[in-house]
This record gives sequence, structure tokens and C-alpha cells, in this order.
Amino acid sequence: MKTSILLFFFAIVLADSCSNSKSSAEALYGPTWELDYITGPRIAFEGLFPDKKPQITFDKESSKVSGTDSCNGYSAEYVLEGSSISFGEPGPTTMMFCGGSERQFLEMMKKIDGFSFDEDGKLNLLMGEVPMMRFKKIGS
Repeated sequence: MKTSILLFFFAIVLADSCSNSKSSAEALYGPTWELDYITGPRIAFEGLFPDKKPQITFDKESSKVSGTDSCNGYSAEYVLEGSSISFGEPGPTTMMFCGGSERQFLEMMKKIDGFSFDEDGKLNLLMGEVPMMRFKKIGS
């Protein structure tokens, strides 16, 4: 009897963890995400992006992301498998020069291999287990 109860409990936990990973990927779609943290640069975040922050929107149908790097628009393909994600080369972007920080955002995207959500619902793009960029929802 105890074995049956334990097996039932583990089945529920396993089913719940599988549904959470699916719902976690589903949370990518819909909102526009705005960058509120990037690792690496020795310049303060507000100094890098004083006027406009980079944004990203995920399109489930086309497996593409689009947005702005704070200066120019971009789009790129992405591959999503569980909590792993990778981004292709950004397609044609507009070519305005706004100080160079916009390139840091696109270069960092090439290094990303995973994603997670924190307790506040913010999107973390990861390299290994380390959050490299964090985004907040700005639209849905």
C-alpha cells in the first residue's frame, strides 16, 4: 500500500514538472520583453542604453524573434528545446550607429544557450546556468 502511494506521489510530481516546463516555454510568447540587465560591459546599464532599451518578441509560428537592439531593428531565427534556446544570426538590420552598445546586445545573444524565469516573472537568457541578460514584460 505504501509503495502504491509513493508511486502515485512521484507520478504526480513528474507530471507537474513536465507541465511546468511546457508552460514555461509558452510564457515566452505574447509579451514584448525589454532588457533590464546585461552582464559583461564595464559601463553601467543606464549608460549603455540611456534612451531606449533593447527589446525582444518571440513568434512561435515562425520560430523567429524580432525587436530592437536599442537603436536598430533586428530579427533572427531561434531553436527552442525544453529550456535550451539558441539564436541564429540576426537578419538584415537597419544600419544607424548609436554609440556601439547596440552591438553588445546582439553579440551576447549569440552566446545564449538557455532560458529561465525568475520568481518575479522576468525572463533570463542564460549561458550555462548563468543569467547573461534579464528582461521584463512591457506588453502582451
